[in-house]
Amino acid sequence: MTTTIHLAQQPEADELLGRSPLAALVGMLLDQQVPMEWAFSGPFTIARRLGGDDLDAHEIAAYDPESFAALLSAKPAVHRYPGAMAKRVQQLCRYLVDEYGGDAAAVWADAADGRELLDRLLALPGFGRQKAQIFLALLGKQYGVRPRGWREAAGAYGEEGAYRSAADITGPESLARVRAYKQEAKRAAKTAKTAPTSKASTDRTKSTTKPGTSAAE
Repeated sequence: MTTTIHLAQQPEADELLGRSPLAALVGMLLDQQVPMEWAFSGPFTIARRLGGDDLDAHEIAAYDPESFAALLSAKPAVHRYPGAMAKRVQQLCRYLVDEYGGDAAAVWADAADGRELLDRLLALPGFGRQKAQIFLALLGKQYGVRPRGWREAAGAYGEEGAYRSAADITGPESLARVRAYKQEAKRAAKTAKTAPTSKASTDRTKSTTKPGTSAAE
């Protein structure tokens, strides 16, 4: 797996993401509650602090948990919540060691179709449905991993020409479009969440107002 990636927006970090399946998985794992570039630069930072030029699932799985948490917490921290994410990264690597011999690429290498690949991603520690579908879309759109039905399994994230997630970022312009989409989605979600509350409040006001009077009275 060698491809040109622009998720970290840093040449060395993106180069690692382009050649290391485990780095790509760890970057996706870290991609929550922090800017995307911060998350996807994490694998490079971890590799450098471990003294190597790539990540090794066996090494990370066997690392002393407190020491690994300290490694991610050192400034600049790998994540906003370095302790919690250190635990998740180690859980992911232990799973890869136990189920795939430590080979991250084996998660998708022989998947018969998109549905099977999605199921494998969903089984990874720290990967919920949204994260799994985004990563599946990233594999298909940028890494050339395209088993039959991959777009359908990735849901809306697999749509061609979409700008919804990390799967669609190939440079600064697409990054800006994805950010704009996410901001609009957050505004829509906030509006949808508050609208029922406002209606319920209005209904309660009506039910407690005497006939022939106004709420202002």
